[in-house]
Amino acid sequence: MSRIVSIDYGAKRTGIAVTDPLQLIATALETVRSHELLDYLKNYASREPIESFVVGMPKNLDSTDTNNTPLVKTFIKHLKKAFPDLPVYEHDERFTSKMALQAMIAGGTKKSDRRQKGNIDKVSAVIILQSFLESNK
Repeated sequence: MSRIVSIDYGAKRTGIAVTDPLQLIATALETVRSHELLDYLKNYASREPIESFVVGMPKNLDSTDTNNTPLVKTFIKHLKKAFPDLPVYEHDERFTSKMALQAMIAGGTKKSDRRQKGNIDKVSAVIILQSFLESNK
């Protein structure tokens, strides 16, 4: 089976998570610079079959767009152009960064590792993907 790739897109860095081939478990993959993301995904797709993408969509508590929403929507257009045959799903990413930090604390991650924002981005991508998997069972 193919993998589902989750993307927590940011202006500078992007966290990426993937499912196992059976699409049961979400695992952190990498944090890459956002301007290098499409090249990274093309390279990954050449090694692993991808079924679809899930992109975290930033929203305010009242479901209005945040300052980052237009940036993410622009990225989604580029992603669809680069991978025209693969579906791209948007998934609510509210609170994922806070949840990621709490999960890292609960897991005993050292404070120095929690300060690296790239680690939080990866864990946020995992939370987005796991939430997507659970909502689509």
